[in-house]
Amino acid sequence: MRGPNTVDVNAFLNDGKMGAYQWLLLALCFLTIAADGMDVAIMGFLAPAILEEWGVSRASFGMVMSAAPIGLVLGALLAGPLSDRWGRKKVLITSVLLFGLFTLLSAGATSLTELALARLLCGLGLGAAMPNASTLLSEYAPERSRSLLITVMFTGFNLGSAVVGFAAAYLLPLHGWRSVLLLGGAVPLCLVPLLILLLPESARFMLAKGQPAQRIAATLNRVCGAAFAADTSFTTSEAKVQVTTPIRTLFTSPYIRTTLSLWVTYFMGLLVIYLLTGWLPTLIKDAGLPISRAASITAMFQVGGTVGAVLVGWAMDRSHKTRVIAGAYLAGGLAVILLAWGGILSEQIGWYVAAAGFFMSGAQTGLNAYAPSCYPTLARATGVSWMLGIGRLGSISGALIGGLLLSLGWGFAGVLSLLVVPALLAAVAITQSVRRASSTEMRPISTPART
Repeated sequence: MRGPNTVDVNAFLNDGKMGAYQWLLLALCFLTIAADGMDVAIMGFLAPAILEEWGVSRASFGMVMSAAPIGLVLGALLAGPLSDRWGRKKVLITSVLLFGLFTLLSAGATSLTELALARLLCGLGLGAAMPNASTLLSEYAPERSRSLLITVMFTGFNLGSAVVGFAAAYLLPLHGWRSVLLLGGAVPLCLVPLLILLLPESARFMLAKGQPAQRIAATLNRVCGAAFAADTSFTTSEAKVQVTTPIRTLFTSPYIRTTLSLWVTYFMGLLVIYLLTGWLPTLIKDAGLPISRAASITAMFQVGGTVGAVLVGWAMDRSHKTRVIAGAYLAGGLAVILLAWGGILSEQIGWYVAAAGFFMSGAQTGLNAYAPSCYPTLARATGVSWMLGIGRLGSISGALIGGLLLSLGWGFAGVLSLLVVPALLAAVAITQSVRRASSTEMRPISTPART
């Protein structure tokens, strides 16, 4: 029974407007994702310089290139359960500290083994940062604009990847590849004090963990500009989770269908994106175009993806979320078909690549915005991070499949035409998910915070 000073935290956050501090939270999460994007992409820009300086083969350097993706998978799988146990803020700050520190330390590597180990440990932090940032922002963003805000946050990844590319172009000829790694490590380490000082813990998480009402009131007063009195009590109408372990929650009857749907969708989406972007420059170069042209055409995928992410998020807040995502995947598959049929020498190839990026990357980012709403607070970070972790296997598979098909003599049109299959599977899989947040938030089950 609710008293006169009882507040439903879910209803309060969903019905309220974005205040100044919530916009600051968006900015902090955006910067975190941008730093993440820098350090994920950094090795691709440095590989040619390291290969030349150390005189090693591309095959030998493969363990360095694969170390971070492996770390990303492990980091994502570990981050969610830790976040659902210790809190979003602690795990997010630790992840940024981890990937900043090991990117900095990788600048001092003297062998492939040292560099690979540093990249593996860096990957642990990189894999943990993204799911925690999206979970924390989702738990403070009003539901009516949540998808757009999260997709805007994820555009920071493209920005970070672009910034480190421009930085590498400037620093490599002047100071060498180690200077770029020093920059890549310094940026997240400079961000850590800001996160410690300004980042709030999730009020929904605090309530779910039964933390004192005074602490929840102070946090909401600070972040949302509320004025809750000291005697205010807080509840949530979110349904209680029947199991205590976040990982087990993903596989209970209310959530297992959604879990498998998200995994398949994310896996298939990343398979398409990484095969296309990873091998497109090689395919274009093999067709006889200069490498500079190959790079500029491939960059159109990121340009289209940035615009697509924002517009898909905007559409998700105004329509049926899974239908918007499924439609984007289907349109992305169509754009890839047009790219394959148009041919590498087509004058419209840049537009085809931009369209593929618009829809495929837009759908993938939209999925990041959708996933937090599918799970209860006590398992939300785990649900999001495990989707990202399993999905990363799709990116690894995309790179491997592309290399295998090229080695078998497949051409440009054949490789790209095959990508329609995973794009279609992603569209079908996402329609099988069952969003839980909206329905459970309306159930009259209360969990009061301790006073």
